[in-house]
Amino acid sequence: MSEPEEELQGEQRDSTKKKKKKKKEKRSAKKKKKKKEEEEEEVVEEEEEEENCECVVLRGIFKLGKKSHDVLLTRTRLTWIPITPETPTAEVCVLQPGVLLLRDVFAVKVKRRRAAGQLLGGPVLGVALFCCRRKGRRLEEETLHLHNASAEHTQSWYNTLKELLAESSIRPRYLKVFINPSSHKKEAVHIYREHVAPLFKMADVRTDITVTERKGHALSVMKECKLDEYDGVVCVGGDGSVAELCHALVLRAQLDADSPEKPVKPVLPLGIIPAGSTDVVSCSVHGVRDPVTAALHIILGHLQQVDMCSFSSLGQLVRFGFSAMFGFGGRSLARAEKKRWMPSSRRREYALVKTLARLRPEDCQLSFLPAKKSNRNQDQDPESEGEESWTTNQGLYLSISIMSIPCLSPHAPQGLAPNTSLANGSAALIAVGNTSRSEFIKHLKRYSSSSGQFSFSFVETQAVSAVRICPRSLIGWSEEESEEEGESKTSPIIQSEGAAFPWNIDGELVEIANEVLVRVHPQLITLYGEEVDEAESTVSCSCF
Repeated sequence: MSEPEEELQGEQRDSTKKKKKKKKEKRSAKKKKKKKEEEEEEVVEEEEEEENCECVVLRGIFKLGKKSHDVLLTRTRLTWIPITPETPTAEVCVLQPGVLLLRDVFAVKVKRRRAAGQLLGGPVLGVALFCCRRKGRRLEEETLHLHNASAEHTQSWYNTLKELLAESSIRPRYLKVFINPSSHKKEAVHIYREHVAPLFKMADVRTDITVTERKGHALSVMKECKLDEYDGVVCVGGDGSVAELCHALVLRAQLDADSPEKPVKPVLPLGIIPAGSTDVVSCSVHGVRDPVTAALHIILGHLQQVDMCSFSSLGQLVRFGFSAMFGFGGRSLARAEKKRWMPSSRRREYALVKTLARLRPEDCQLSFLPAKKSNRNQDQDPESEGEESWTTNQGLYLSISIMSIPCLSPHAPQGLAPNTSLANGSAALIAVGNTSRSEFIKHLKRYSSSSGQFSFSFVETQAVSAVRICPRSLIGWSEEESEEEGESKTSPIIQSEGAAFPWNIDGELVEIANEVLVRVHPQLITLYGEEVDEAESTVSCSCF
């Protein structure tokens, strides 16, 4: 090929490249222009939506206390400002308006003047708005009184406010309520009737109540009832009742989805009215053991996604839950269960002291799968990771805990697992190796203080997505050692075939003879409440 021909072909190639480049630039410019137009449209739509929300729906004169106020209602808030007469010098007095967000209002009623014993009728006085205000971690009921004697004016405001409150899709209208009358001091029924039922009635929340008669009653009801009728489920009881209902909700979701192997997220959220002895799940989503706070979270539709764990042995599901303790935690609960005739606080302290007196380590193989960021938002089977991903240790352990929530309580304000949260897709593994009784007690006592419970050489903590615990021998110790017969308190007793090790799973005693696989399922359940950093501490333990 001659040199001029080569130059000509080179020029043609350059020209083609330039044309392609220009086309590419034009396409890119068009895409950018289109994207910019879409973004501008979204901004305009958002601004229009905000304007619509803040557009005044009603305006009127009401008395708050003894002063008249100009009151404005939008779709999101109520504002009021005192009406002040003009001063002789015509100076304008600027006053800050009062503001009440409608998201904090849970009921509205027409106020009337009635004689003693009169149930219906009476002259109109105005409108009362029932709302919640925050006091630390507590939610408290508060009332705003708007006085106006005009029946027509008052009724117009009442109807509009009711319509605006009814627009919320997250607020429940019909709840399935389970009450465990045997929880803690057997106060659950009283707590519900005195503190919760009046608030539900005021907020026009209908309820279908089941008072449980035995362990497993709530589970059997949940398997049969028509859940599509309800907006949520409520548990009035302790951690055992909460664990049973959470387990039941996930099992029912699996049943409805025809997915027996894989956990399925329940459609309905669970509300927890605390009526137990420690109430760690309630404290973890409310920060306090207060039935009014819990009820207001439910009424206002405050929803929190929460991680859960599945506990299985030899391929068979044992249960779903939030926390498990093996070793010291399991053995102390087993002792406490044998003293059910004692008051709960005395029973708990007795079991704690007795188990410390007979403190012995468990010989087991502990394997765990470290949590990865890629696992936080997906429900991945740990078995699919391969055996090489697991870290395995063998040795003597006084206590092993696995917790997918912080497990806050008045006894441990920062939680038994302060390094985890409600929905981070992992669980906290806390492994306490063999050490002296005095050092172990120091570790336990620091849970009730601010920090430092893990700053011991014999304590290891890990963020995990799965844990496997396998006892290395079937050697255990009898819980019924007879002091009268002079038997040694330290001699191991070989367990008979089929004997099981005690586990504390969500405050419930579960006996399992073989290895246990614990697997974290991110955001498997929705609870009424919100993430809190620390629980309100009102209890001091006198065990030590």
